[in-house]
Amino acid sequence: MNQPLRLLLVEDSEDDALLVVRELSRNGFTLEHVRVDTQAGLRSALDEGEWDVVITDHNMSGFNSDETLAIVRERDVDLPIIIVSGSIGEDIAVAAMRGGAHDYIMKGNLARLAPAIQRELRDAKTRQAHRQARQAIEHMAFHDALTGLNNRFEFEHQLRRALETTEHGHSHALLYVDLDQFKIINDTCGHVAGDELLRQVATLLKEPIRGADTLARLGGDEFGVLLLDCPPDQARRIGERMLELVRDFRFIWQDKNFNIGASLGMVMLDHPGLTLGDALRQADMACYAAKDKGRNRIQLYLPDDVELRQRHGEMEWVNRINRALETDFFELHHQRIVALNGAHPAECCEFLLRMREPGNSRLILPGTFIPAAERYGLMPAMDRWVVAHCLSHLSSCRAAAPELDKGLAFINLSGATLNDEHFLAFVKDQLEQHGIPAASVCFEITETAAISNLNHALAFIDGVKTLGCRVALDDFGAGLSSFSYLKALHADYLKIDGGFVRDMLDDPMDASIVEAINNIGHVAGLTTIAEFVESEALRARLVEIGVDYAQGYGIHRPEPLPVN
Repeated sequence: MNQPLRLLLVEDSEDDALLVVRELSRNGFTLEHVRVDTQAGLRSALDEGEWDVVITDHNMSGFNSDETLAIVRERDVDLPIIIVSGSIGEDIAVAAMRGGAHDYIMKGNLARLAPAIQRELRDAKTRQAHRQARQAIEHMAFHDALTGLNNRFEFEHQLRRALETTEHGHSHALLYVDLDQFKIINDTCGHVAGDELLRQVATLLKEPIRGADTLARLGGDEFGVLLLDCPPDQARRIGERMLELVRDFRFIWQDKNFNIGASLGMVMLDHPGLTLGDALRQADMACYAAKDKGRNRIQLYLPDDVELRQRHGEMEWVNRINRALETDFFELHHQRIVALNGAHPAECCEFLLRMREPGNSRLILPGTFIPAAERYGLMPAMDRWVVAHCLSHLSSCRAAAPELDKGLAFINLSGATLNDEHFLAFVKDQLEQHGIPAASVCFEITETAAISNLNHALAFIDGVKTLGCRVALDDFGAGLSSFSYLKALHADYLKIDGGFVRDMLDDPMDASIVEAINNIGHVAGLTTIAEFVESEALRARLVEIGVDYAQGYGIHRPEPLPVN
């Protein structure tokens, strides 16, 4: 044994305690042990030291193993407890196991003791890894993984609470910070440099923030600041200080030295009735105007400022999206999802949206146009386009080869579509129009979207499942990741976020998170799918863990739909 076994021995017989110590020493354990024989001694030992295992007799002078179990559980619910006794009956032993004991061994059969302890030490390490993974998931629910700041989910939660207080006379300020020249650094030095820049800027922006305020990374190079009970003059001073810190900052990467700046939009939250979407949109518009006016400045949003309403760049994307919807500039790609452990069907497929305008051979990925679609309420229309064209394609495939098992088709839906009360009727109509069995379609909704719109998500899931469709929770682990929601959200599939899967061979924490999500998913009766599977070694590890399906570049790169 590399590390001494820290043994707390609860035993009123010194001779019996010596037998236990000799048995463990004979089996290779190096011991650091303490013997106690009173409840007070047990409590004192638990308070003063950390232990690997507790071994307790059942019948002792003044107390028994039931009280030992209760006292230990008050201090440490995960500490293994083994009962070693010469007079314990089967009914007492069963009751002890139900009360939290990990094993019971008769004193006449001490040969079982060393193997039992070795097993419990292994199990304790597994429990610790799962506990750390759970804590990491819970932390990630509210924090940005790159910078450690609050994430968008938590920021919007705090912003909603602040908006509610404006009805009682409170006045807050919302700042929207967008870095200037970030893309140049990303393109010149790569994403590793860009990530390091974001981490350093996040540290800078903390300096003027007050204790009750909230600083968050909203995505990309955008940051949000919520200043509670803050008058306009003070909010402007804080914003100016942020701009000053960024302006004076020099980012050094290898042999290159960069100056950066920031543009800042400011909105005063000082009147009732302002919604979360309105506040964020106004701050974004003000920030955009600050960029238009030369960057490195603050722009206060004023309702009657026409300039702030002109979001030229995004509005151009809005026009292009509407044009794509009308003239089929969108196209569908597909990516196979394969079974790892004999799941049925053996192969499924996820449909992915792309844009390609006439005369432009460059494929436009959704990350380019989705933000504008989300901000301007176009996602439900885009989702309907995808559903209609996916089902049309599936119908053509079935007509061409009716004998083939086409597997399951995964179709992504946005959070906005969960709020579309007419969407279920649209799905039902499309299924009937194209003659597609509902059971062959699985709708994907992200974990964050489901929990952010919980009531609508529950209604949507129940509705599509009533039609016969399946439901998958996508990107699980990237958002709130509260396992308790799995009981309420009656999904069929759980897609493990690829950010954990991709690095799990090199990062034990990521591996533990993937294993924990997979195990909990199976307990909840869900079929699990790992995303971002990019190598055969990763695929083999997922097979060992027991994940049901895999998806990623190591399985199949997305490609245009075949012509039927």
